[in-house]
Amino acid sequence: MEVKKGGVVSKLLEHVQIPKMFRAKQIFPRPQIMPRDIPAVIFAELSQEKFSNQIMSGMNIAITAGSRGIANVDIITKAIVDFVKSRGANPFIVPAMGSHGGATAEGQLDLLAGYNISETSMGCPIKSCMETVLLGHSELEKPVYMDKLAYESDGIIVSCRLKPHNAFRGPYESGPCKMMTIGLGKQAGAEVVHSDGMGKIGQNIPASAKVILAKAPILFAIPCIENAFDETCKIEAIHRDDIMKREPELLKYAFENMPKLLVGECDVLVVDEIGKNFSGTGVDPNITGTFSTEYASGGVKVQRTCFLDITECSHGNGLGTGLASAITKRLFDKLDPEKMYPNCLTSTVLKSAGIPIVVATDKEAIQLCIRTLNNADKDNARIIRIPNSLHIGHIMLSEAYYRDVLQGKYEGLFVEGEPESLDFDNAGSLITMISNE
Repeated sequence: MEVKKGGVVSKLLEHVQIPKMFRAKQIFPRPQIMPRDIPAVIFAELSQEKFSNQIMSGMNIAITAGSRGIANVDIITKAIVDFVKSRGANPFIVPAMGSHGGATAEGQLDLLAGYNISETSMGCPIKSCMETVLLGHSELEKPVYMDKLAYESDGIIVSCRLKPHNAFRGPYESGPCKMMTIGLGKQAGAEVVHSDGMGKIGQNIPASAKVILAKAPILFAIPCIENAFDETCKIEAIHRDDIMKREPELLKYAFENMPKLLVGECDVLVVDEIGKNFSGTGVDPNITGTFSTEYASGGVKVQRTCFLDITECSHGNGLGTGLASAITKRLFDKLDPEKMYPNCLTSTVLKSAGIPIVVATDKEAIQLCIRTLNNADKDNARIIRIPNSLHIGHIMLSEAYYRDVLQGKYEGLFVEGEPESLDFDNAGSLITMISNE
């Protein structure tokens, strides 16, 4: 598809004025486990008798590693590996990411390597395959699958992040149960759990998890939770017998520590980068309000959204593009359907992989959003700019918010500079930095 600067679209947008914007800082509660302290926290958790006694000398222990950009994931995974070794057992890492990585064993290894999880850095084997074992059927009559290599181990440790999901609500969202049923289920298991759509996935996950806990060698889970600044704030080991009870309790804690855009609503949201390292759908709709289904809600109230680029570590998996009003040609040219579409075929959620309007430059993406606003003051558009949906401590806001922020209307939001015009280079790329830090 040819998208060129200077064409008809460019001419239609060239006179759209982008308002001045100012830098702002958002302050949230910040419980944190420092990276240097993570190994000690994990050793303390796992040294409890109910966990340590399950790992015996000579056992082959599978440790899960997912596809998300989890804070300190390499440190967390290595600490679990080292603890297993300290018990005289033989750890190995299993990619637990459903159909991600292009639904191939090699693609999943590549994803882990991008998070510094390799055999060299972890000091143990990484065993990747897409072959599964049928464990049985859930109470909802769904087949339940598990990664063959993990199933054949002497024990499985479920390491994952626990957080709100981006497309549905329920007691079990993103956490140990999802990692067991979808992550370890590989392509086959992920497809089954998603088969009824996001309206039923909240039932399918716990139903399938019960089968796995009954028939697979799960030892325990050790989820981590992150604070509003994408920092590890809690790590807790959960015995297999306690997972179904404890996970919903920890989900409430995760919700309480989520960040948000404190102004609550805007006309246009500008996202500098999307990526699988930020969210399964490129941007976290719990922040941006751009949900791919009707089964979840929240985030900022917004009319138009543009995405400007995608992270290199996403390897072209631009899920989330369909949630934007416009994207740039730069982002479009980096998309790889072979990486994107397996997720959609598995999840049955097609909206997030759609292609919105594609424009030539960053400047035109913002201008298009402003021009197409309905029932809004386009000359004084309320615009929020964020670097991505995971790091929103520093943002930019248009001049329409300036007086209210100065006067303290939004608790936790502070002005960091005066309104100024955004700078673009000759190619139309946005060069004004969000933060001076």
